[in-house]
Formats: sequence, C-alpha cells, structure tokens
Amino acid sequence: MSQWVKICSVSYLGAVLTSLYYREIPCPDSAQVLRWLQECIPLPQGSQKVLTPTGLRLQGSGAELALFLWSGLNTTYLKVFQWSEQPFPRQARWLRELEQAIQSQFPHRYPQLPQIDLNRGSIFDQLEPFYPQTVKYFRRIPNGEFDLQRVYWWEKRWREEVQHCHAAHRPAQPVLFRQPGPEPAPVEWDLAIVGGALGAIYGAAMARLGYRVALVERLPFGRMNREWNISRRELQTLVDLGLLSAEQMESLILREYTDGFNKFFDGNSPVRAPVLHTPTVLNLAIDAEKLLQLCGQILTSCGGAIYERTEFQRAYVGEQGVTLVLKDLPTGEEFRLGSRLVVDAMGTVSPIAQQLYRHRAFDSVCPTVGATIAGGFEPGVWDPQFGDILASHGDISRGRQLIWELFPGPGEDLTFYLFHYHQVHPENPGSLLELYEDFFTILPEYRRCDPERLQWKKATFGYIPGRFGQPRHPVRGSGAESSEPFDRILLIGDAAAMQSPLSFTGFGSLVRNCPRLCDLLDTALRHDLLRAAD
Repeated sequence: MSQWVKICSVSYLGAVLTSLYYREIPCPDSAQVLRWLQECIPLPQGSQKVLTPTGLRLQGSGAELALFLWSGLNTTYLKVFQWSEQPFPRQARWLRELEQAIQSQFPHRYPQLPQIDLNRGSIFDQLEPFYPQTVKYFRRIPNGEFDLQRVYWWEKRWREEVQHCHAAHRPAQPVLFRQPGPEPAPVEWDLAIVGGALGAIYGAAMARLGYRVALVERLPFGRMNREWNISRRELQTLVDLGLLSAEQMESLILREYTDGFNKFFDGNSPVRAPVLHTPTVLNLAIDAEKLLQLCGQILTSCGGAIYERTEFQRAYVGEQGVTLVLKDLPTGEEFRLGSRLVVDAMGTVSPIAQQLYRHRAFDSVCPTVGATIAGGFEPGVWDPQFGDILASHGDISRGRQLIWELFPGPGEDLTFYLFHYHQVHPENPGSLLELYEDFFTILPEYRRCDPERLQWKKATFGYIPGRFGQPRHPVRGSGAESSEPFDRILLIGDAAAMQSPLSFTGFGSLVRNCPRLCDLLDTALRHDLLRAAD
C-alpha cells in the first residue's frame, strides 16, 4: 500500500488538482470494486455523487473531489484528487473513514491450497475453479498436466514445511538416525549425492577424480523445472576443471545475447531510475538437460551409478559409513545403499536439511514461476539480442514488488520468470499457483503480447529460499534431545540455504565454486576427514 496526502497540485482546465490519496485495493475484480465505490462508500458532509465510468465525483459547497480506479498487476488501484481550491469540511477525517472502509471491505486474504485427489479427476478440472488462467495455459504446454501436478506438489510440500516449522509443539519427523538401525549396507560408494540437478555436476567431477559416486534423483534424470543462464567466464570454469572440453561447452550455449537490462518501476517517484546495463551477467542461455546428460555420461563411464525415479526415505549414520534407505518409485520397493559420505542436494524441501536445522523455518523465499515460449511475439516487440535481468513495470501489488526476468534462447525462444522477495509467514508462505495466475494475467502488461498467440513450450518454477543467519550450532541430531551434529553428512545448494537467492546456491554460483568444493571434498575423502567438525 502507498499513500500520499496533498503531495501534488497542478492546474487542470482552470481548476486546482491536488492528489490526496493513493491506494492499492487487493481485488483483481475492478468491476466489483467500482460498484462498491459508487454505491457504498461514506460521503463527505454536504456532498453529492456524480458517477463516472471509472469512479465518481463528489460535489458540494464549492468543493469537489474526483475518485477514479484502474487495474494493473492483477489488482485494483484508487486515487482521490481535490478538484477545487476549497476542501470539504472535515475532508481529512473523511479520507481516514474511506481508508477504514476499504480495509474492512477488501482485506488482504491468503488463500489456502485447494485439496486435490487425482483419483477423482484431472488436476486441470480440480484447479480450474481456483486458478482459471493457470489451467487454461497449462493445458497448452506440452506435458502441462504433469508439470502442473509438480507445481502443486512443490507448493504443498513447501506449505507443509512452513507450517511444521512454525508449529513448535509438533514433533519433528527425523530422517537421520545413528546406528544401531537395520543391518548396515556394504559401503560400496565413496560419495552418495541425493539430488540429481546441480548434484550431477559435482558427481561427474568427483567421479573423474576416481571416486565411486552414486547419484539419487527423484525425477527422471535430466528433467529440469528451470532454465539455466550463466556468464561465459563462469561456464569456462567447467573447462578449466577438465570436466568439459571447449567444444562441449560451446555446444551447450543456446544463445549469447548482447546486453541485459535492469529497470525498476518509478511511476510514483519524481526521481527517474536509469536503465542499468549488465552485458556479461547471465547472458548465456544453457541447454541444461544436455549439460546434465553429459555429466551423467561422465559419471557412469567412470564407474558411478544413477538411481533415477528414486526417493530418499531415511539414513543411518555409523562409524564407517552411511546406510541410505531409498524407494524405487515405479515399484514402491525400498532398498539400501552404503556410502562413506552423503551430500544433500535436495533443495528447499530436503527433509535432511529440515532436521539438521531443527525444523527451523526459512526466513525468506523467492517464489518463482515462468515459462518458455517458442514464438508468438509481434515483430518489433523484443530484440533477442537483449535480456531483462531484473525488471519491474508496476507498483507494489498485494504487498509484493513483482519482478520479471526475460532470457532469449535459440531461434525465437524466450524464457520469462516472475518472482518476488517474500518474508515467510505461516498464513502467507508464498504461493506458486497464486503467482502463476498473476503471471498469465499480467504478461501482456509487461511485454506487449497476446498470450493466446504465444507458442507455449515449457513451464519453469521453483522456490528459492534463504535464512538471514545460521544458528550457532545449526547441525543437530534427530530430535532436540541430541546435542551432537551428524558425521558424514554435507549440505550444498538450496538445502544449505544461507541467503540462497544471493549466495552459494544457484547454478552460476555453484559452477563458480565447483573447483573449490571438489578440491575440499577430495581432501576430505582422501584423508577420511568426514566428521561433522571436518
């Protein structure tokens, strides 16, 4: 919400026009807000209403006010102007009454996640009453039904974790245990990496060093729900490391664009924000799935193994190694795997990370949604030699500053992201589905396009979390009664989540740090420095 009182006075058609009030009304149905404004708001003393197409005018005793609405960012905005030199009696008091009436009629609401049962029908049919735009366009995306199920699953898991973390009275569900447990599995692997996206890069690099590496991935290996962008200098790290050849690196580059723009909304500020140019930031669009396949080939050719469509269940940490209990999702059968060290790369929903952080909630998150299109823009709308790194085109809506990214890909491909920085709260944990509804609604406002004519290719989404600081002893055992951290367990990426959006997580950051991390892992494994303190 933003509000000004008498901040601007201009002459308009012989009248003095003074801006009195500006507010976002958190309702996307502007027609509903207009009816309420014209029929139900309190009136200044001695005034009469004159209805207008976008609001109303209040006239009387030589004073006049103009109220008008407009819609943007899938919400509604209101401005009140004094259209005369003389104010109404008790005008400031009336503005406060108007404020109270708006807050009462249109409070901020944080919808609960609808309950879905796929045995009772498709996810399209069950979500359509709640998210009509999202369902409409996911129907047009290849594999859209599967991806929408993943969006729903991801949000459900995220909400459950946030609720669990804020409910201190609820018992934790440990997944790490100290042996004795079941009979330990033979320690056949030096390194077991749970999480097969960014974890695949490290797995391949460590396998090249001669280590026995097992990679565990819940999805079919190589599937990504985000696109990857990086700079050439960062990508060169994988060549310098010896993981890729120069030719392989070039084959991964789908598009190298000339410049990236950063522009923030300044429509309500007398100071205009300049366009900031970042020509060597995120300016390479990478074929993420091809990179993962290359890493997978390197890993398996060096004697490693990939367990795809396999879900982590729990782990038992002993003196000689860790026994992982895993579930084969196609069959539902559990099996065991033994490793000297376990690397948790499962991201925001990692049950290992939640236990090690004592089920402490994340402080912040960037809910992120988007899509890749294969064309459909009118000529001249966008030059694929340029990208948007950070761009906001409107004011705050529903307490959020929405930010766009746009990355050109091969041919006419474009990938869009919409996100916002969000303080996590159990009543408002941050919603992918709500944000997708905004994405499809306001995309034409951001880039002059008709979503009906776009060639939808792929959905992109995720939660990017962060913690403002680490507890003094962040890694603890199963349950609050344990005071000793676990040996042989290491967290990387979003599972570690120390200010994830801006530090040691995302693709670029992990690639930059790949030589350092691999060198330290090599040292730890060669010298058996695998205690928590190490």
